[in-house]
Amino acid sequence: MSEITEQQVMESLKAVIEPGSETDIVSRKMVSGLVIKDGNVGFVIEVDPRDGAKMAPLREHAEKIVHALPGVVSVTAVLTAHSAAAHNTASGGQNAPPAPPGAPPGAPQNAPPGAAQPGPGAQQAGAPDAKPMVPGIDAIVAVASGKGGVGKSTVTVNLALGLATLGLKVGILDADIYGPSQPRMLGIGGRPNSPDGKTLTPLENYGIKCMSMGFLVPEDSPMIWRGPMVSSALQQMLRDVSWGELDMLMVDMPPGTGDAQLTMSQQVPLAGAVIVSTPQDIALLDARKGLNMFRKVDVPVLGIIENMSFFVCPNCGHESHIFSHGGARLEAEKLGIEFLGEVPLDIEIRETSDSGRPIVVSRPDSPHAKTFVAIAERIRDKVKAQGATRRQAPKIVMQ
Repeated sequence: MSEITEQQVMESLKAVIEPGSETDIVSRKMVSGLVIKDGNVGFVIEVDPRDGAKMAPLREHAEKIVHALPGVVSVTAVLTAHSAAAHNTASGGQNAPPAPPGAPPGAPQNAPPGAAQPGPGAQQAGAPDAKPMVPGIDAIVAVASGKGGVGKSTVTVNLALGLATLGLKVGILDADIYGPSQPRMLGIGGRPNSPDGKTLTPLENYGIKCMSMGFLVPEDSPMIWRGPMVSSALQQMLRDVSWGELDMLMVDMPPGTGDAQLTMSQQVPLAGAVIVSTPQDIALLDARKGLNMFRKVDVPVLGIIENMSFFVCPNCGHESHIFSHGGARLEAEKLGIEFLGEVPLDIEIRETSDSGRPIVVSRPDSPHAKTFVAIAERIRDKVKAQGATRRQAPKIVMQ
């Protein structure tokens, strides 16, 4: 079977006519972000936010058209209002400022500065038909950091494996669209299957289910996506994946406090967030920003983990504090949250993660593996004690 091409997809989409016009969505340059890998096709349809509510049938029609092409295994189309917002700005409209990143099609465009808007697919507070975004998952926990390079992905995968060691059914959503790490760390390759052409089956290793953009695009391909595309992709990696029954889904968040973080905190019923930081002041400053973001959107912060806390020389046993030491513990005390534990800077943790055999499974009796399991146990107990599972997505009010 020959590989589907970009030209074939675009030609097929010329059969999709924008409602209210006589022009197809390709000619109107509404299609962007086309990604094709092993028969899995994804693309973005940029629409006017004022027409967003009636564009769902157009998206479904586009998916159906492309799915009918020989060689196509699955199709995911994402609606975004980014293009129309940019047009409003360019035309100088004073009463229609651009929609904020992640704003839903049809969202008010003249909201006052600083007012938060719910993103696409957001649950409305108090809505009678509000449902959990991911049925079958008891708790979703975000693992976040204010900056990159603190070992957050390594911590995430070992915590997930630690939770599995405790008998929980666990999954990982790799929410770092631009730099997905979990496929390599879990030693998983290939692509997800799509039995019905609509939902993807997550890949699995060591008993951990995982979904990542790294399964859908080549490892060395850059993701050049706008913020709204990232937000929509994250929602679909949750909503259009057959996760099954999970006790906990760990979300490996990208660094910072941007669109991905807002999407997860505003539109997903998070049971809590874990902050990962190294001990030095600059990392703690950024970690504090991430922590405060979760607090502002009413997501419980379960605690702080200090990664790369110290280094023990394998030859002489001397303990060195390369990145300082104890900073995360002091920060936790200042902020009134729990210090969950410290993980050393150790070559074995790095090597096992890079090789796809994280230390919790490759050396379960090692002190480092036991540290991760102990932290995982505390996270499990805190989520259970808080009764945070299946909580409704918060309503954001900015003053």
